[in-house]
Amino acid sequence: MTQATTKGGPLARQAAMLCRDERFWLYLDRRRRHKFGLTESQLPDGTHNEQDAREWLCAACGIQSRAELDHAWRAAKVFKEIRARFHRWRQQA
Repeated sequence: MTQATTKGGPLARQAAMLCRDERFWLYLDRRRRHKFGLTESQLPDGTHNEQDAREWLCAACGIQSRAELDHAWRAAKVFKEIRARFHRWRQQA
């Protein structure tokens, strides 16, 4: 699917909102630190931004554009799992 032929829907809008959420950026900072065993001085809070979040989300879902989330069921499933993990993390933080 190409970006020119794929129109985003509700999931694409939710993904865009998630990528603009500064708490999601913090989640990505802390997730990366935990995953790679880094210290806060090696990867400080505030490292990720909206563009990083978009790129990470697309890579994690195996898509080129967030609009694909509304058309590719596997990507949508991965996105929903990511969103659920983020919401659980946010409730614990």
